[in-house]
Amino acid sequence: MAGGKWPNLPPNVLEHIFCYLDLNSARNCALVCKNWHVLLSDENNDVWRQQCARKLADAALKSDLLWSVPSFKGKLRAYYYAWDPHECSRNIYIKPNGFTLHRNPVAQSTDAAKGKRGFAEGRHCWEVWWEGPLGTVAVVGIATRDAPVQCPGYVALLGSNAHSWGWNLVDNHLLHNGDSQGSYPLLNNAPKYQVMREAGAAANARSVRKFRSGSIFRAR
Repeated sequence: MAGGKWPNLPPNVLEHIFCYLDLNSARNCALVCKNWHVLLSDENNDVWRQQCARKLADAALKSDLLWSVPSFKGKLRAYYYAWDPHECSRNIYIKPNGFTLHRNPVAQSTDAAKGKRGFAEGRHCWEVWWEGPLGTVAVVGIATRDAPVQCPGYVALLGSNAHSWGWNLVDNHLLHNGDSQGSYPLLNNAPKYQVMREAGAAANARSVRKFRSGSIFRAR
């Protein structure tokens, strides 16, 4: 298809055509030639605007959730790294905006949710805001596909085995393989996490884990 005059069509014509492609096809087109790559590198053109309109709910696009993401492609990327409705406890549901989860108040149950994408390489960071009361256990962190998303009772599920690492916001303990790996922040009389304050987790392929409160990172 890229032979002859196809690569040299006017940019506005190509942009209109690319708007009808799915994401995989758009990615493949970016590899065809320099002109197509340059066109699709513009993260705010109509191609990415249309993709956003197809995938993201209006509630997400019009909310403050993505206000700091400057481009349509960036917003789309954020959606594909958000919560996975198929990788969460049966007591959790993902709200229509795709970025907010809600746990049903089921007694004697610990519940978790994972993101849509896993990683084998690179460095990655997530930001989390906890809107309601923390409850008995409230853990953020990272996990492999083998980590469970539900168990009976109230336990620190994330960090309970070899498949996950967690930071318990209730008591500031860092957890892995069922054991405390220390506390964060490393301060005397460290303050407790405040609801709606930013928390985060980071990981890279070299097995470095980091947790964040505000703008401070702690590596493990």
